[in-house]
Amino acid sequence: MVMARADRHNDVHRLIGGVGRAGTEHNSLCVGTLDRMTTDTHGLLVAGLDLAAAAWKASAESFDWSAGLDWYIIHQVSKVHTTMICDRLGINPAKVPLTFPHYGNVGPAAIPITLASVQDQIQPGQRVLCLGIGSGLNTSFSEILW
Repeated sequence: MVMARADRHNDVHRLIGGVGRAGTEHNSLCVGTLDRMTTDTHGLLVAGLDLAAAAWKASAESFDWSAGLDWYIIHQVSKVHTTMICDRLGINPAKVPLTFPHYGNVGPAAIPITLASVQDQIQPGQRVLCLGIGSGLNTSFSEILW
């Protein structure tokens, strides 16, 4: 993401703001070494959803995301993961473009790949929320005004 001062670039997309949370007590759910990686997939899913829900709740203080946005660009691991995020946060799945059926779990690259795949469909003035949950455990939500 390239960022610049808004007063010098008024004709571009604007980063409105975001919310992030860390749940580092879950750092043993996904551990990688040079030789292998071990993951408690169910534990990671449950803890990640809980952390995302806490961040979503905290966002109500600063943002009006619960009223709904135009697009949700989600870090997509699988159909189960994406469905559960939508259910837990009350996101309309029709507003979530999917890339995992085509590319699988591409990790943190899911957000830029998905955003790039729909950038020509997003209209000026629409609100786009990028949502990520990462092993470790961290979550971050950022709103972009297109």
